[in-house]
Amino acid sequence: MKIIAGVDEAGRGSLIGPVFAAAVILNSSINKKLIKDSKKLSKKQRENLFNYIKKNSIWSIGKATVKEIEKKNILEASLLAMKRAIMKLNKKPTLILIDGDKSPKISSYKIKTLIKGDQKIPSISAASIVAKVSRDKLITKLGRKFRGYYWDKNFGYGTKKHLKAIKTLGITSHHRKTFSPINKLK
Repeated sequence: MKIIAGVDEAGRGSLIGPVFAAAVILNSSINKKLIKDSKKLSKKQRENLFNYIKKNSIWSIGKATVKEIEKKNILEASLLAMKRAIMKLNKKPTLILIDGDKSPKISSYKIKTLIKGDQKIPSISAASIVAKVSRDKLITKLGRKFRGYYWDKNFGYGTKKHLKAIKTLGITSHHRKTFSPINKLK
């Protein structure tokens, strides 16, 4: 029997925090028509599907820290997070489908990349939802400690309010200091 895992990441373009990746093996009973790319869903829809996916699949999360992002680069850190998610699955997939055109190098796994896979393949869409909601929860929690950056709304992306807050309040330990425009403000 073929066991397919979908893999996607969340937080690559953010100015703060770790990058997350999720690996998801959907159960055959799951309603795949409900699952869509996380970017095409409202926050409430994503959270509902996140709970549905977690109950009806095998899933795992991998992360790469801000330090790892700054030491390697965001692409390599994203691939590291993906590898960690894949290796944490409690069932070995026969095929791994990854959103994008790059994949981590993992021997003994068959891996295929698909550009816009999160829009075409339900297991990748599910991974995009699990990665995004998991990361958003962490960033929202951090936002309670670092008020004024509006992380509960912008999730660390470079919105006008966030950039203004950086100039006013400074750079935190959670900011990716190698990212523009933060690297110009140090």
